[in-house]
Amino acid sequence: MNRYYTRACNFYYGPHSKILVKKKKTIPLHGLDEISFDQIEIITKKIKKRILVKEIKNLPKKLKIKINLDIKKIKIKKKNFSNLNFKKIPNILGVLNLTPDSFSDGGKFNSKNKGIKHALDLFKYGADLIDVGGESTRPGSVEVSEDLEWARINKIIKLLSKKIPLSLDTRKSNIMKKGIKFGIKLINDTSGLNYDSKTLSVLNQYKIPFVIQHIQGNPENMQIRPKYKNELLEIYDFFENKIKLLRSKGIVHNQIILDPGIGFGKNLKHNMSLIRNISIFHSLGFPILVGNSRKRFIKEISKKNDSNLRYGGTMASTIYLIMQGVQILRIHDVNEAIQCIKVFKEIINN
Repeated sequence: MNRYYTRACNFYYGPHSKILVKKKKTIPLHGLDEISFDQIEIITKKIKKRILVKEIKNLPKKLKIKINLDIKKIKIKKKNFSNLNFKKIPNILGVLNLTPDSFSDGGKFNSKNKGIKHALDLFKYGADLIDVGGESTRPGSVEVSEDLEWARINKIIKLLSKKIPLSLDTRKSNIMKKGIKFGIKLINDTSGLNYDSKTLSVLNQYKIPFVIQHIQGNPENMQIRPKYKNELLEIYDFFENKIKLLRSKGIVHNQIILDPGIGFGKNLKHNMSLIRNISIFHSLGFPILVGNSRKRFIKEISKKNDSNLRYGGTMASTIYLIMQGVQILRIHDVNEAIQCIKVFKEIINN
């Protein structure tokens, strides 16, 4: 029996979108009239077929029921949490790496004063939340001890959490607990909640919002010939199965964010497939986060090796992801991203 997936496509924006929604010619994404769509792509492991939304009524009964359930998830309004406002697209998750070896800015902000200043600057520039990490998960990185990770971040998050909203980038349940007690608003676990067997009980105990990120392998080996039969559908199934597991463990709230994990066990082909088809994940019914900032796929396309020379590729992919309705972007260069977003929105809104 074929398994069917639904991807919203052919989007409209700004005032034009509002007019089409009012005329019931398009469906609003996340209940937002500012972005809507009038086509879907029906996907199986073997075929892809685009149809107009108005043609759904002509589908076979069982398929029509499945597609309509997906459409319901795609258009449902998202409730705000963790200082994230889902009435706008996108929210910005600013990056603060307090590590000596992160791929893009390792060692640049890992002193207390520099880290605090950078976080406050990112928030001032327009980030909605600052993602603080004390362990690098770049390709080839080696795990650090819990004590070392906590020593890198504890003083900074204790001080910053009183001033600005923070998320915590960690795989370790004890670090999560300590961070939550300091006022962390969101847990960002790059292991897909698989690294630490106690993570689910911590998330359940504290009812804190969290990110599920897909990764194949672990940071040390994830970029050694990653393989998928169908990366898009396999990652969709990963999220769906993970949500079922969470429900079975008593985590029933919907303050969950899905991150397909660009660059985490994916080659250029995989990353491009995920970005091009990112709107498939809307049919899971949860906000989408993408970490496109300064990633290796930009180097592979542009042939510019230095991660600090990847602004253009970051901004190009940022615009595309906004056009696909992605709600959260994890960004290093917040000032530049906010400028990019403002200009783009001014163009489409007037």
